[in-house]
Amino acid sequence: MDNNTCTHCGTVGLAEGFIEDAGEHSRGFARWIEGAMERGFFGGAKRTGRPRRRIVAFRCPKCGHLELFAAEEV
Repeated sequence: MDNNTCTHCGTVGLAEGFIEDAGEHSRGFARWIEGAMERGFFGGAKRTGRPRRRIVAFRCPKCGHLELFAAEEV
C-alpha cells in the first residue's frame, strides 16, 4: 500500500501491519467474523460456522490513522 492515500489527512504511503490478539488460545492476530455478535451460554461470542478473515492494518506515518481490511479467510 505504498501508494495508498490516508483517508483522514491525505498523506500518501501507508505502513502495513496487523492487530495483535494476545488473548488466551489466540493465534496471534485478530480476525473479523461475519454477522452481528451474539453471546453464548458462558458469555463468549458465538462464532461457530461463521466465516473468519485475518485483519490487515495500514497506518498513516503522519497522523497515525489506521485503515483496517478483512483479508483472506483463516
